[in-house]
Amino acid sequence: MPEIFNSDSIPERLNPSIWPAKTVYFGGVNDYYESRGAEADWKTAALVRSTKVMATGLPGGTSFMEDYTYLCNGPVRALRRRTWRRRMAVVAGVDFGTLTVRVSLVDSERGLLESAVAEYSLHRRPSDPEYATQSHDDHMRALAEAMHAVLKKTGIPGERIEAIALDTTGSSVIPLGRDLKPLGEYYLWCDHRAKGEAAEITEAAHRHGLEAIKWCGGVYSSEWGFSKLLHWLRHNPARRSELVTALEHCDMVAATLCGISDARQVKRSICAMGHKWLWNRALGGLPPEQFLAQVDPLLAGMREKLDGVYATSDQIAGRLSPYWAEKLGLRADIPIPVGAFDAHWDAIGAGCQTDDMVNVIGTSTCIIGITESPNLVPGVCGVVPGSVHPRRTGIEAGLSAVGDIFNATATRAGTDVSNLSRGLESYRAGSTGLLRMTWDNGDRTVLVNANLRGITLGWNLQSTAQDDLFAAIEGTALHTRVIMERMAEHGVNIRRVINGGGIPLKNPVLNQVYANVLGRPVLVPNGNVVGLGSAIFAFLAAGTFNTVEEAQAKVCPQHKSYFPDAGEQEVYAQLYSLFRDLYFGFGEPGRGPFSQVLPQLIRIAEAARKAGVTTAAG
Repeated sequence: MPEIFNSDSIPERLNPSIWPAKTVYFGGVNDYYESRGAEADWKTAALVRSTKVMATGLPGGTSFMEDYTYLCNGPVRALRRRTWRRRMAVVAGVDFGTLTVRVSLVDSERGLLESAVAEYSLHRRPSDPEYATQSHDDHMRALAEAMHAVLKKTGIPGERIEAIALDTTGSSVIPLGRDLKPLGEYYLWCDHRAKGEAAEITEAAHRHGLEAIKWCGGVYSSEWGFSKLLHWLRHNPARRSELVTALEHCDMVAATLCGISDARQVKRSICAMGHKWLWNRALGGLPPEQFLAQVDPLLAGMREKLDGVYATSDQIAGRLSPYWAEKLGLRADIPIPVGAFDAHWDAIGAGCQTDDMVNVIGTSTCIIGITESPNLVPGVCGVVPGSVHPRRTGIEAGLSAVGDIFNATATRAGTDVSNLSRGLESYRAGSTGLLRMTWDNGDRTVLVNANLRGITLGWNLQSTAQDDLFAAIEGTALHTRVIMERMAEHGVNIRRVINGGGIPLKNPVLNQVYANVLGRPVLVPNGNVVGLGSAIFAFLAAGTFNTVEEAQAKVCPQHKSYFPDAGEQEVYAQLYSLFRDLYFGFGEPGRGPFSQVLPQLIRIAEAARKAGVTTAAG
């Protein structure tokens, strides 16, 4: 029988100077136990060794371990994998953004380990500013590239990854034929070609009394699923007969990784379908067939093509196929939960809990909230039970462009946002004399109006590009206040405001302006949370944690607080009154004499472009 403890028999070939933590040797072959700093670890290791000695010669194996103890080398590692359910785990959280995919490896005890990013192309057309598409193959290539990069950076073997979860932009819709083969590219979330289709759906919903329209704010958007699908059907007559179904990006990626080729076997995200496709469990799922056919006969039969299992993200979409396991460098058969939209899971990663509101600020802003019960709010992007948190009601609103506006401002000035931001901390509320309506990519909430464009009032001959950038920051904050006040007016309780996404980590001026404009503290995570929400749902799929809250307590970073300045707050109260008048006066159709100015400018520009194309072709 091997000795239980022999501190003198530690082999000389082990160099203590390179041990990463306290290492205890207990005499048997390959019996090395590594502990990470807690006093009880060596005691735990002794107990493990004792149970092994007592079980010597008996069939099977025995293991005792606390959740912060590592086991190293040979047979002990295999024993741990078989016998300990609640163990330290590493998962991959994947976030598909507008221009890049980020893969983050997250440890259930140590939190975020490392991330890697890979790019893909966004296809635009100078002749049509509403056009925005992406390739499914580009997405999958970038995913494999980022996965291999993060595994290399961390040195973690791919077989140690216990689950992978994926969030994406949305509504980003791809039409599919047999075996889920793409019939074209994704209509990306920021593709607004379906403005006309969205207006038709909105009009028909109110004319026929469709109850579901109330759950998405009363106005259907060109950024959402049925608008994009109808636009594709109208503009691709030669391929209509090939259409088997259409999928949201998050569902398509999960199906691809699981090797699913039958549309009926795809689990569809309640997050995606509830916020963007008028799906509502209490109302019977998708809108009735009769309603869709009345919008346009081309939508006849689409309800059946979109049928299937609709699930929250605490459910499993499938398991990683051998083909994609090899492509990604991971172990086959690991679980993949039902996906969701990037902003919704970013809010979870930022620590969003019941009655919190998270501004996920990136290229655009998604405002994500969790409530105990539904409160229908005119102009928001959906009130959906189970969408953000599987056991709560999710609310989504947002701005169609934020970071994109900052980038465009810097590009026009021949620089980048980082350089243009130097010195912004010296600006004070209203000091530029500018008032900025941040509609450069239309209005997502509360007007849901794609026929709008940016406005800046107050220019003088000394106004600078940096003035414009600061005014744009103020404009996005003022617009956010419009949205939050609309929610509060309709019974949504807002306990905390959190600024999440990539921009707040890099722009403290923005966070302070938001606190001053909103008149309340703004919390900002101390670390990058992009992909962390995905990791939390991967942990649930792997069985590492039982609830979202348990996972958040372990892996989410703490927050830094920005408090409103009373003097700045007073100035912004004056600016907000002006902003509201302009917002509704120029943006709400039929509101007043200026409500047709921006739509008319868009029509004039479109006609001029078409005339130019015709002239060039002639």
